[in-house]
Amino acid sequence: MLPKTKSKPKHTLSDLTALVYGPSKIGKSTWCSKADDALFLATEPGLNALEVFQTPITCWDDLLQACAEIAEGKHEFKTIVVDTVDNAYKMCSDYVCKKFKIEHESDLGYGKGYALINNEFQRVINKLAFLPYGLILISHSQERDIETRTGKHTRIVPTLPEKARKLVTGLVDLILFCDLDMKTGEDGKPVWQRVMRTKPSPNYDAGDRTGRLPEVIPLDFSSFVKAFNNTATGAAASAARPKPEPTASAAAKPQQ
Repeated sequence: MLPKTKSKPKHTLSDLTALVYGPSKIGKSTWCSKADDALFLATEPGLNALEVFQTPITCWDDLLQACAEIAEGKHEFKTIVVDTVDNAYKMCSDYVCKKFKIEHESDLGYGKGYALINNEFQRVINKLAFLPYGLILISHSQERDIETRTGKHTRIVPTLPEKARKLVTGLVDLILFCDLDMKTGEDGKPVWQRVMRTKPSPNYDAGDRTGRLPEVIPLDFSSFVKAFNNTATGAAASAARPKPEPTASAAAKPQQ
């Protein structure tokens, strides 16, 4: 059981776990559809414009069945995409409430219902993460008021409930925030570009445990792969002067 050698860092995308989140219709699912041999566990509609392998997930039992079939390994998929993890969590909540014959998590009292839901959710997400495939969890974004010792500010976070959000963000290797970045065009007018932000910020959740990514990447999967595979580029970009970070109001700016 105990290891005799050290584990080596994983350097391929199909070995990593990621949380991809951002505003509705910015291109999260499209980006994930470019991942190697991706299978979508579709917990909500929204893939009609994409040609992908997908399994409709309408309840928690569906997700459990899909996980069991994936774990058997009798397939050629390399990346599992849960679209969205927000809906998966809601299904988990419904499953636990039905199991204990209650209408709401709070009906069990003393936080027991919430604990049961979070434990079941963590059990299944961990099982997926331990499988020998890449795992991408998709979430929407929301603005939240955060209070710190220095005051209150607005932060953009995934739309998961707080405990589930902390569980997911602590689990994944990459937290990728899909955003709109403003540049000034040749005519002096603002031009909005879709980007991914990969580094921590007071204004939003993001992170790169691998240390291979630049701070900002175009929201294009080929650009992401190129940046991930080019560690020299990533290091140079990290050392470069950072670009201005968005405020919550700027990130919520509608597409042009």
